[in-house]
This record gives sequence, structure tokens and C-alpha cells, in this order.
Amino acid sequence: MQAEHETERHPALRAATELSAIIGADRLRTPEGREALAADLIVEPRNADELSKIVFKCEVDGITLAPLGGARTLAEIRRTHVTLGVSLARMSRIVDYEPEDMTVTAEAGITLGALNQALAANRQHLPLDPPDPSSVTIGALIGASKAGPLRLTEGGVRDLMIGVRFVGHGGRIVRGGGRVVKNVTGYDLMKVMSGSFGTLGVVIEATFKVRPMPERYTIAMLSCRDPATAFEAAARIHDALPLIHLEVASPGIAQNLGVARDRFGVIVGFCGNRAEIDYQSDKIRALAGDAEVEVVRLASALRLYQRLRDFTLPVPGISARIATLPASLHRSLQDCAAEFCAHAGCGVAELFMPGELAADEAAKLVARWREVAAVARGHLRLLSAPPAIRGGLDFFGAPGDGVLALSRRLKAAFDPVGIFNPGCFIGGI
Repeated sequence: MQAEHETERHPALRAATELSAIIGADRLRTPEGREALAADLIVEPRNADELSKIVFKCEVDGITLAPLGGARTLAEIRRTHVTLGVSLARMSRIVDYEPEDMTVTAEAGITLGALNQALAANRQHLPLDPPDPSSVTIGALIGASKAGPLRLTEGGVRDLMIGVRFVGHGGRIVRGGGRVVKNVTGYDLMKVMSGSFGTLGVVIEATFKVRPMPERYTIAMLSCRDPATAFEAAARIHDALPLIHLEVASPGIAQNLGVARDRFGVIVGFCGNRAEIDYQSDKIRALAGDAEVEVVRLASALRLYQRLRDFTLPVPGISARIATLPASLHRSLQDCAAEFCAHAGCGVAELFMPGELAADEAAKLVARWREVAAVARGHLRLLSAPPAIRGGLDFFGAPGDGVLALSRRLKAAFDPVGIFNPGCFIGGI
């Protein structure tokens, strides 16, 4: 009798009992590692039909759920647990790949690293490059709209995704777009799902445009005495050459990439045949002014790019992403007074404040950063903070009234019962 009362009282126990009858107890488990920061119970469906039944059951019983991916993003921004974390580790197939058409369709549980390993046989890749792609699932890539240095030329998830399937309200399986580039049906639906943080449904499959892998990838590293010199050099190079990526890094990050101590770094990625590489290298040296220039080629350049892509904040500390007009980014970063890695030309930068901060100090710091972003007509999203102070911080900030009203209408339309990852988006949605 006591066990029955305990099951009725605790949503996770009740969910475990009822979901075992739907998919079997072998695919229900307790959270592991960072999953425990986001959910009380983990379910691992094998296909869309099973997930559909799970979502329908959760909606009927008012059980909250969220797709977890690698459990990194949601573990950082959640303030309260959802009852059910959905792991798509068993839904990790490449469904369709057409190298000639340069499209690929994959289930949401496959990691970006595994997908690109398969595409590499045809010297193609999905050019989205968040940190540590071997740990980022396609579902998390879409849900958090992750990107890295390649955003300069390739854009983000919204620019490369041409089709999506997700399980939504009532357990319905919804499809938008298609598997060919010319098919634009459902384009707006794909934009809606990108960056929705699992608050509108659970993405189960996506189709992307893929790209050829760059030929003779090369990096030029500029060492500059101050940020103004670095941003001025970056602007000249950006306007003169067809680059793959372009970053300006503060000394704390630039030194990690091999730039001399107390110097700002400009990291220029480019590619082409041998003659093109030689021409671009000479052009960069001519545009660098008095900055020191080092050209790094082939395997060494790839290793350097990976260090740039995978840079993470030393623990403890706070990190955030600021987005402004490209012309405003330099001034905004100066006003933020933090370590940074700026994607010059895109108006986006990651901010890092290493070291321990008290809760009130952290709140004031984030508020100041947000004020800087607002002055530049941009916005700022917190990316990570130590667990001890995370609960008192707003990761998304206050959106404009129009944005919040639209987001609430979307939430009401896509998730009227409010079970999909509640409280994990702007305005507490």
C-alpha cells in the first residue's frame, strides 16, 4: 500500500510504471552524469511510433519531458527538472544520403561527429561546427541552434536544414520541408524548430544540405598589440578575400592558440589550390599592417582550427554569447570588459569571465553585459555558469514585447498542455 501511494505521489515513479507497459522496462533508466541535472527519469525510444506513444501518454497525464541530446545545454540552463528526459541514442541512423545531390537525412540521435565521419568518404561535410561535435547530437544542434567559426560562410542550422520531422502535440508526427534542395515547403516550420530548445516538440529527423570539404585548408595567425588594431586588420582582410572563417580573440584565448602573451589574435581561415593559397597568404601579409603573421597549413591548420572551435571556459566562470551589428561588435566587447572570441563579420562573439563570482556579482555582471548588447541593438544569451549561482541567473534575458507575445502564441499552438521542456526559453516559456 505504501509503495502504491509513493508511486501516485512521485511523477517519475508513476511515469516509469506506466511507460514500462508501452516500451518495456529495458529502455527506462535512471539519469547518468549531467542528465541528472535535467531530468528524473530517462526514456530511450527506438522509433518515431514509440516516441509518439510516450508523448501522448505524457500529455494525457501532464508529465513534463524534454529531449536531452548530450545533456549539456539543458543541464546548464535548467532551473528545475523535467520528469522525463528523452534520449534518442537508439535513433541514430543515417536515413538517406545522396552525394550527387549533396543532401543527407539523419535521425536526431546521431552525433554531428559521426555524421561527418560518414560524409567524409565522399569528401563532404555538414559545415556546422559547435564545440566538441562528437558529443553534439543532431537534435541538440537544431534545438539550441549551435554553430561555430564556419558561420561566417555557411550560416547556421536554419541556413542548411531543408527538412525536419518532430513529434508534437498529441503525439502527432509532423514533417516540414523535404529531401531535395528545391523543395521549400515547410521552410517557416523549420525556422521555428531551430533554436526552440525542445519547447515545441521533439525533433526526430532532419535533412540538410551538405558541402564539399575545403581544399588545402590554411590558417593565417595575426598577433596584434591592441583590439583596435586587430579588428581593423580583420575588417581589411574580410573585405578583400573570400574567407572560410575569421575570428578576433582576446589575449587569454589567443595565447591558448599560440599567439604571444598579452597580444590579441586574428585567426583567418581560407582555402583553395596551391596558387590561391599562396596569393591569399601574400595578400593577408600585405593587409596585416604592423601585425606579426604566421601561416599554418594542412594538418597543423586543422589542429589549430579544432582548438579554436573547442575552446571552453576554464572552470569556474561565466560565459555568454553576444550578437550585435558587425560594425558595433568591437565597441560592445570593449564595454563588456571580458575575455572574448569574436566571429568578425558576423557580429557574434563568445564572452568569458573566468574565476569565482558570488551570486549578486554574477547577476550584476550579466545585467551589465545585457545593457551593452541593448545599446548596440543586439542581445545576449548566457551559455554557462557554476551550479551554485545558476539558479539566480536568467539565461535568455527579457525579450521585446512583440517577440515574447509571438513566442507565447507559438507555444500555445504547438504545446497547449505545456509538457515540452517548460520554463526553458525566453520569458519562462
